[in-house]
Amino acid sequence: MVYDTLIIGGGPCGYTAALYAGRADLKILVLEKGTAGGQMSTTDHIDNYPGFPDGTDGYSLASAMERQAARFGAQTVQAEVQKVQLDGPVKTVTAGGKDYCARTVIVAAGASPRELGFEEERRLRGKGVSYCATCDGVFYRGKTVAVVGGGDTAAVDALFLTRFCEKVYVVHRRDALRAAKEYQKRLFANEKVELIWDSVVERILADGNVTGLRLRNKKTGEIRELPCQGVFIAIGSVPNTAFLEGQLPLDEEGYVMAGEDTATPLAGVFAAGDIRRKAFRQIVTAVSDGATAAKMAEESLMHLRS
Repeated sequence: MVYDTLIIGGGPCGYTAALYAGRADLKILVLEKGTAGGQMSTTDHIDNYPGFPDGTDGYSLASAMERQAARFGAQTVQAEVQKVQLDGPVKTVTAGGKDYCARTVIVAAGASPRELGFEEERRLRGKGVSYCATCDGVFYRGKTVAVVGGGDTAAVDALFLTRFCEKVYVVHRRDALRAAKEYQKRLFANEKVELIWDSVVERILADGNVTGLRLRNKKTGEIRELPCQGVFIAIGSVPNTAFLEGQLPLDEEGYVMAGEDTATPLAGVFAAGDIRRKAFRQIVTAVSDGATAAKMAEESLMHLRS
């Protein structure tokens, strides 16, 4: 079977693309390697997505997006993409050992959490190192933890962790947070939270499980050890584009080089959401990209049929 549009990634971008493509009466397949919603599905509380005056949780929003796309014919297969062949009128995507063919492809594979880069970091995953506060926060009830980062994700993670933890340190390399002002107000007002400014992690300390962090103050050079039982890393993301090397042009950080119209240099191939270089990455911008990519795919198919 040859689909009209194959969408790689089932996050807010991918399922918005599926919704719009389905409403255009296209035959659609969504390939998603994990849970619907991607990173959004691990977010405990979302306050900045329109239409939810009291906020919502990422899992519920992701499930609703998937069901809505399915209502318009979108089929989902849970499989990880291994390779793609994107040139020619029919593109081939290999996922889970099976080939899928389509006339247009929307790459909305999203991004993964960026690591600090220490040798012991991966070894200590599940032993005190985490990238998802909503997934693992409950395991640190009554304990002391550190969140590394200064953006929205770090702030939201720290606030979530105060529900369970006795103490939450926020370690940031600068002297001011990048997080939204509303999050900052809530952090500063929370007695469980302590900010550690101008500091970077030099090492994760452990005796089988995390016991603390070795920190260096960037301004004074002072080294200190911060006792904690867990560290939550929230320092940004890395685009999931390794499978695209040699197929699409990537910049120095691995993002697909595509404009606001989501078009790539290959006819019928579009890159949308967190995998493309953009100034602002939010659920609402991913949704916008998904709608644009679907419209571009529809126009591409109309051109092929004319």
